[in-house]
Amino acid sequence: MIDFSYLAKVIRENRTFLISTHVNPDADAIGSEVAFYRILRKLGKTAYIINHSALPYNLAFLDSENIIQKYDAEKHAALFESVDVLAALDLNNPKRLVRVEDAFVNSSKVKICIDHHQNPASFVNHYFVDAESSSTGQIIYDLINETGIVQLDYELALPIYAAIMTDTGSFRFDRTTPAIHMIVARLLEVGVDPNYVYDQIYDQSHFGKIKLLGESLSSIRLAADNQIAYMVITREALKRSGAQEAEVDGFVNYCLSIRGVKIGMLFFELKDGIKVSFRSKGKIPVNLLAEEFGGGGHINASGIRLAGATLNDHVAQIVEAAEKYLAVEQKQ
Repeated sequence: MIDFSYLAKVIRENRTFLISTHVNPDADAIGSEVAFYRILRKLGKTAYIINHSALPYNLAFLDSENIIQKYDAEKHAALFESVDVLAALDLNNPKRLVRVEDAFVNSSKVKICIDHHQNPASFVNHYFVDAESSSTGQIIYDLINETGIVQLDYELALPIYAAIMTDTGSFRFDRTTPAIHMIVARLLEVGVDPNYVYDQIYDQSHFGKIKLLGESLSSIRLAADNQIAYMVITREALKRSGAQEAEVDGFVNYCLSIRGVKIGMLFFELKDGIKVSFRSKGKIPVNLLAEEFGGGGHINASGIRLAGATLNDHVAQIVEAAEKYLAVEQKQ
């Protein structure tokens, strides 16, 4: 259980805050950052959002004030020592901060982590983590609801709704509980339009993304008696399509849409290695699969990054490693 009263105490007793999140941020990361920033501003605090990655274009509607900045060491390094509190949102390992990591970890200031992932690394002073929450956005909502630190209004509800909606898979994943629907009802009561949010996030894609999706779907292969599906995206495919690296997020879910498939994987070639995203159905723990290769995440959604690795060296190895996790569900 998160001690929201202590989190509220940290907020009230400090004046300046710097917020950051993981590389290639999704709607939970951006929505949580923006909502937390707006809570701080409502309390008269000074706050900054500084991320490794640029704001994804399909999430720009959440940042109408243009408050999110892309990290520039020359411009921002000193800021990490000038604020009172550094806040890492929607991540539990500083490596996911990428270029922001050194400035964050080496700062002498108070550091907090607000997150919903399992097994956090040791890198902050105070953890506000609930692995049972659907999203970090839900934790931000709970902070408001449990402490009354500010009044919920539309400018808070919009980013919180985007965070919850996306991290629950549009309310279809396991953590879509009655409590989640009650939270969402409250967000709608203060003016959130579900059609607008969905359209902005999912139905405003660049043409390059759709071209890349088509090629990625063509790359899907099956293994383990058609219970594993995986797709491969190379740098050449990314360049041909004109898509952005962040736009591949979510492609892996198409693997799970194939009848009989229980584990889906996306292998994505980076400039200096590979990224692998895992998804599963039921109680198949792909987080344990990710941990085998130095990654982590949730039981049904996890991932890894392997610096200096190649697709040729790891696709077959990781697919083979995944096969043993199919037996885990059969033992339940």
